[in-house]
Amino acid sequence: MTKKRTYKNPLPGLNPETLSGALIVIEGADCSGRSTQIRLLSEWLEQNGYAVTQVGLTRSKLIGPALARAKEGNILSPRTMSLFYATDFYDQIENTIVPALNAGYIVLADRYIYTLMARDIVRGANPEWVESLYSMAVVPDAVFFLLTSSQNLIERTLTSHQSLDYWESGMDIGLSRDWYDSFIRYQRSLRNEYKNLQVHYGFETINGNRTIGSIQKDLRAKIEAVLEKVYAG
Repeated sequence: MTKKRTYKNPLPGLNPETLSGALIVIEGADCSGRSTQIRLLSEWLEQNGYAVTQVGLTRSKLIGPALARAKEGNILSPRTMSLFYATDFYDQIENTIVPALNAGYIVLADRYIYTLMARDIVRGANPEWVESLYSMAVVPDAVFFLLTSSQNLIERTLTSHQSLDYWESGMDIGLSRDWYDSFIRYQRSLRNEYKNLQVHYGFETINGNRTIGSIQKDLRAKIEAVLEKVYAG
């Protein structure tokens, strides 16, 4: 059985080595297919006898609703948004992720600290400050990043929502007055930052431009290998 750890100092009172579950993270841009893949993975894992719980951005009962309301006005500063998301993340760590891992569950995370870090750095945050902000995070057993082309992302976004999102288009950082152009530039910047984070944190890239079934088959094979190590013995 692999022992859990945190990136630096753990939360007060937490001994990560006592956590017996598995933390699997699926990263990727909006409309990259993460949520669909996690839903299918959850169904598959439960059918195979595993207890599963899901987490994701802005799902904290403490801060999630307040963050959603704050974003509606399109006036959040980058630093304020960083702290909102960090509070949301740590509330879920303390009240959902750690208890589930302690009980031996598989936790499927629909994005984790890497998206938050990439967004902050693209908006001008100091990388060392961002790294320290999330230094108490539990290190996942596996991180899979769905790499999807900007063209596929924008086509899926317009199909799903009929319009581009202000924040996911990077309109708050003045890349372009044109929403479409800003979206392309912002997603390109995020992709470059993900590459930097991948070198530092060692997560695995998955081709997100394929069919849902092909991606799911790939993820299942990789996750089976991870779970054998986590639950061995």
